[in-house]
Order: sequence, then C-alpha cells, then structure tokens
Amino acid sequence: MASAAEQLASQINFGAFSKATELKKRIWFTLGALIVYRLGTYIPIPGIDPVILAEIFRQNAGGILGMFDMFAGGALGRMTIFALNIMPYISASIILQLMTAVSPTLEALKKEGESGRKQINQYTRYLTVVLATAQAFGIVVGLEGMTGSAGSAVVDPGWFFRVTAVITLVGGTIFLMWLGEQITARGIGNGISLIIFVGIIAEIPAELAQFLSQGRSGNISTPVVIGILLMMIGLVTFVVFMERALRKIHIQYPRRQVGMKVFDGGSSHLPVKVNPANVIPAIFASSLLLLPTTLATFSGSSTSPFMATMLAYFGPGQPLYLLFFTGMIIFFTFFYTLNVSFKVEDVAENLKNQNGFIPGIRPGKRTEEYLYFVVTRIVTVGAIYLAGVALMPEILRAQLSIPFYFGGTSVLIVVAVGMDTMSQVQSHLVAHQYEGLLEKSQLRGRKRGSTTKKGPSLR
Repeated sequence: MASAAEQLASQINFGAFSKATELKKRIWFTLGALIVYRLGTYIPIPGIDPVILAEIFRQNAGGILGMFDMFAGGALGRMTIFALNIMPYISASIILQLMTAVSPTLEALKKEGESGRKQINQYTRYLTVVLATAQAFGIVVGLEGMTGSAGSAVVDPGWFFRVTAVITLVGGTIFLMWLGEQITARGIGNGISLIIFVGIIAEIPAELAQFLSQGRSGNISTPVVIGILLMMIGLVTFVVFMERALRKIHIQYPRRQVGMKVFDGGSSHLPVKVNPANVIPAIFASSLLLLPTTLATFSGSSTSPFMATMLAYFGPGQPLYLLFFTGMIIFFTFFYTLNVSFKVEDVAENLKNQNGFIPGIRPGKRTEEYLYFVVTRIVTVGAIYLAGVALMPEILRAQLSIPFYFGGTSVLIVVAVGMDTMSQVQSHLVAHQYEGLLEKSQLRGRKRGSTTKKGPSLR
C-alpha cells in the first residue's frame, strides 16, 4: 500500500501549485536573483579590450580557464564582475570538508551542532576571500602578459589596473556568495548550486547552435551529429538513473516495554547511494590536472623543455592525462565518501546509541565492519560510473576530434541540481496539501461540534 505522502505526491497538479502562494513567492524570488546574476555576467571590468580577450580565450579554451568559463556561464571569457563566479566558495567548502576529516579541531566543531556549523561556515567565507584574491591576482597578472594579434588584452597595465580588477573580481564573488545564501533561505533549492546550474545551461543554446551549424556546413557528417545527440540523451538518462540508485540496508529496532505494555520494535532502511560523493571528485581531479597547463600559459614558460614535456603528456585528451584523471577520480570518490559523506564509524555508533541493529550482525565493531564491506563495494561502482561519465567527453574531443562541448562534469551538475530542485518543489507542494487537509478537518470538527451542541433549556 502506498504511503500517504506518496498518494499526495501523485495527486500534485497545477491547481495545487496555483494555490501554494508561499511556493510561488519563493520561485519568483529565485528567478529574480538568478536574473540579477545573469545581468552581472555581462558587466565588464574596466581596462580590458574585449576583442583581444576573446581571441586569447579561444586559444586557451582547453585549459582550466575554459572549464571555469563554462561554470561561470561565459563570464570569465568576457572578464566581467562575476568572472570568478562562485568557484572560490566551492573550492573553500570542499577544502574545509576534507580538512574536517583530518583535523580534530574542525571535527569537534562539526559535532557541536548548529553553533559549530556556523563557525565552519564563517571559516569557509574567510577562505573564500583568500582563494578569490589569489585567483583574481593570478588571472589579472596573467592577462597583462598575454597578447593577441592586435596587442595586449589590458589597455593600461600596471598596479592601478591590478588593484581595481582584483577588488572588483573578489567583490563579485562575495556578492554571489551572499546571493546564493539568500536563494537558499528565501527561495527554492540550493542557491550556490543553482548559480552554477544557470551558468552552465546558459551557454548550451549557443554551443548547440554552433555544433549544428558545423553539421550543416559539412564539417561533421549528419550520422555523427544524430549519434552525438542520441548519446547525449542516453547519457543524461543514465546519469539520472545512477544518481537515484541506492542500496537499502535493513535496520531493526528491539521491542520496548512501557509500563505493562510491550510495543513491537520497528524497522527502517539505511540508504547508501551509489554515488555519495556527487560531482566533487570530478571537479577536484579536473582542477589539479589542468593546473600545469594554466601555469604554463600564464607564466609564458610553455616553451621550456620541462613544461613542453608536461604539456605533451599531461594535456587534455592525452593517455597519461586520461589515466591520472581516472585514478584521481577513484581516489577522491573513496576518500570523500569514507571520510566525509558516509563515515562508517559514526553510522555504526549512532545505530548502537539508538538501539538499532542490522539483522544477523552484532552492534558495534561487527556493524562497522559490515558497513565498510558494503559501502566500499557500492562506492567502487560509483567511482567507475563517475570516471566513465567524466572521461567520455574527453575521449570524443581528443581522440575522435568531435567537438563535444557539454562535458561529463557539466551533465552531473545539471542533473543533480535539477533533481534536487524538483524534489524541493514537490516537498513544498506536499506540505501545502497537508496544511489544506488539516484546515479542512479542523473546520469540519468545528461545524460538527456546533451542530451537536444543545442550547440551554427554557423550562
């Protein structure tokens, strides 16, 4: 029999949405905030020649700048006030989460509850400012040394340009961090994730039009174009299936005696996702492997023998690049899952404190060993899945010379954020229908009480 929540969810329609005024306010606020973000991606910082800058970014689209520009919705290629996007905050959050697994001080803060979480969030903001300042200064100095066919991308190089550009870029990142927090609190969905989501999908129409125009001009054959489009649909479907896939571990609770009554113990399930680390391993691995290419581009040392060898063997699409990319994704998947998102020691301890147990497994150390056995095998499948989705676009671009713009990391982000936002919308609609049912039941109770109540006798 379906639960009450499932029955209500199946009955959600546009009529229920039209009556959910609170949900509509949240959606309108989210749309307004995202429009402000998109407008900011077209406001350039002063002192940049846009024509020369576009030429430089076309030449270096394969480096980490190209990946950041994809996440920033083209803002980095236009060098606007939101050029750094929210990526410094994402990097700071991941670094703090990884440090929590190895630092006793941060781990103690995490266990303090709400106060500890606020303190860690404050540390994340401080680290965001530091990372944004370092990235902004590196990009600005690098742009001063890069020239196109018509000259330098910077109109008037110097410390005045460096200081103003760094302050503008860091201020844009801080504003986006604040805007994302406002969307999370007053809108719908996770604000930081939605900003990245909008930045990615905003570039899809232009890239798709360019891809189709190459097929129309004959640069790419029609069967290849149709095959790529069908493969994209299949890839998105596969990612949705894998992101929803999970293993349910049966949890049993013992009988309880309250006074003279004995209550049967309940049962539940402990869900273990196939991909508990989400897209974090792919982002980390991409950033680390593309770092040598970016450093060589900025420093102008790509002509040195050492850097030339590094770029030849570790450039995007090269065999060593693909090998190390796969290894780092698998490593970060296991590290993040077992140390951050699903710590088997903490889960086993919580089950023991709640008097819960896995049938046939003793609480305590045996439960911890069993959970480790199950989780490692599930995460192995998740790591292979992540590596396959992330590597397929790289192979198509490098080995087959197919301009596959929408990368595997982008697919993972878009699917995960879209599913999370839709689930939150559905939760708001279910809560609204529950409130409506409660109000109707209370109103009927009042009417029933008023009709059955007798007045005073007049005799």
